[in-house]
Amino acid sequence: MGGLPPLLPLLCCLTFLLQGASAATFTITNSCDYTVWPGILSNAGAPPPSTTGFELPPGETLAVTVASAWSGRIWARTLCATDPTSGAFACATADCGSGSVECSGHGAAPPATLAEFTLAGGTGGDDFYDVSLVDGFNVPMLVAPQSPAATSNGSCQATGCPADVNSVCPPELRVAAIAGGEGAVACRSACEAFAEAEYCCSGAYGSPATCAPTAYSRFFKGACPAAYSYAYDDATSTFTCAAAGGGYEVVFCPATNSLKSGGIPEAAGLPPSIPTMEFSGDADSLMTSRIRNVVAVLLQISVVFSAMSWQCWL
Repeated sequence: MGGLPPLLPLLCCLTFLLQGASAATFTITNSCDYTVWPGILSNAGAPPPSTTGFELPPGETLAVTVASAWSGRIWARTLCATDPTSGAFACATADCGSGSVECSGHGAAPPATLAEFTLAGGTGGDDFYDVSLVDGFNVPMLVAPQSPAATSNGSCQATGCPADVNSVCPPELRVAAIAGGEGAVACRSACEAFAEAEYCCSGAYGSPATCAPTAYSRFFKGACPAAYSYAYDDATSTFTCAAAGGGYEVVFCPATNSLKSGGIPEAAGLPPSIPTMEFSGDADSLMTSRIRNVVAVLLQISVVFSAMSWQCWL
């Protein structure tokens, strides 16, 4: 019996290490007919993913690993290029401002279609996930749990915004690739376009009781009923999945029949993806000088494991 207690710290450490080593997988697919550059941002305190940004040509798929209890967001950047003079990388929509393909801790500049996740890991709780148009829209998106089996209570459902919102975006919200151009490459939220508290759910409108849907949020909701259309659109837009052991599939430009379209006339019969995008105009006009931010991913992982081991031996 005297030799048993020394084994307890060792078993404790092994348990921590095994939990830290477990990972969830996001299988990210580009079904658009143009290249996208996915960006990934971890929430504060969440470990970094295996990559924070990469190029994804049409028809290609890449698996990205994150910690089993990870939280953060995923989006697609479009119309990206490298400035030949400064060497800075930038995108016309959803740019993360890092100056490189890797976003390295930077989020998406609106408008951007966002997939948001809070994974339960090994706690036995539910994962929470959603697709949000609160920051506007740039690319159709689908999120689907790769769970072995959906539960009988309706959890683990696919969600997203497969519709081409850009093609029906109101003129006052439309973002064109070229100033004065007619073709939309993104659709702004009313909050970004007008900066009014009513649309931003701020100030006197900063609670669920005072911030109601507006004509603009109803436009987004009609096009994509399962997606967040404004800040307090929780009831029909947050999804859960218990033990999604297979990870999640994230698809850009999914088929429109992957989810039901909305009922407003503007949302009827929307095409599956926006037309092929081409980089137009002077690249210098879209690029700005940015300081590259380098995140030492391996060092952070090492720190996490070291901290876990130190706590265990206490």
